[in-house]
Amino acid sequence: MATATAVQKTFKLGGELEIHRLGYGSMRITGQGIWGEPADREKAKKVLRRAVELGVDFIDTADSYGPAVSERLIGEALAPYAKGTVIATKAGLTRQGPDQWLPVGRPEYLTQQVEMSLRWLKRDRLDLWQLHRIDAKVPVEESLGAIKTLQTAGKIRFVGLSEVTVEQIEQARKVVEIVSVQNEYNLGNRKSEAVLEYCERENLAFIPWFPVAAGKLAEPGGKLDATAKKFGITVAQLSLAWLLHRSPVVLPIPGTSSVAHLEENLKAADVTLSDAEWQMLEVDLGLKKSKTVANELKQDEDRGVVPVGAGDALASDVDLDPEVSVGGEAVGGLRDGGEVAK
Repeated sequence: MATATAVQKTFKLGGELEIHRLGYGSMRITGQGIWGEPADREKAKKVLRRAVELGVDFIDTADSYGPAVSERLIGEALAPYAKGTVIATKAGLTRQGPDQWLPVGRPEYLTQQVEMSLRWLKRDRLDLWQLHRIDAKVPVEESLGAIKTLQTAGKIRFVGLSEVTVEQIEQARKVVEIVSVQNEYNLGNRKSEAVLEYCERENLAFIPWFPVAAGKLAEPGGKLDATAKKFGITVAQLSLAWLLHRSPVVLPIPGTSSVAHLEENLKAADVTLSDAEWQMLEVDLGLKKSKTVANELKQDEDRGVVPVGAGDALASDVDLDPEVSVGGEAVGGLRDGGEVAK
């Protein structure tokens, strides 16, 4: 294996709160359809406590997970919180039943939900509050205007957005400072590439929900599975490691209701591949053309970043795999290892 590329382990949220980039998403500790209590509440709490024991200091949740169940379990399991633990929550999606979600961005509703989140999480101030979805029926200036008032009152430290475009981020930033964006993004679905690039330029945290690749790309015996086995890791670990490598502003939040899966996911932070190996992985998966990667590696060779000859095997061009889409495929409902897919 070529010399491994060092990956930045931490990120300063809002330029102030330093957290480990690989966090935990707590959607999966609720009942079926993200509705009601989990089958075993104590098991769910054990997962949360184990995450903190293993060094996770960034936990993502939402008032709609349950609803209120995830936030309540976090408060019960982790309060009083270990020093440096950052809890991110969201509001703006309402629940009508299992796997049912509707956006509501009325100022009075969001204000109420902030108060409820503070109560369930047992916090005096929310570290990061995110607008779960922009409500098409309510001007975002009104929705975030109420949040700005709560921030000024000391009830919210930082504000983020979820499932937004670059234009919507810029619109929101005219109302309140935005420090993070949470969009769907993984190896097989990169429809939010432009948003990630914007976050990189502006040093905003990019939190990919549904971070573990799924579908045909990740099926047993497929390309991703074969590549993971080549390096002696799991598909989940490879998917998460790729996100950590992709950009220093990316904060993956894989979710699980199992301590064993939690421990497996967190080992992704220790996966070390060289730049050349990551580049060739993207060619193997059909995400990049070999000529493009060969040119990039040649530039790195000239700068002394990778060994001379790293791109020789990619000298001839290949076509992109038609079954892998940079835009991704929109699929509703629950996604394994991530957040709500609505």
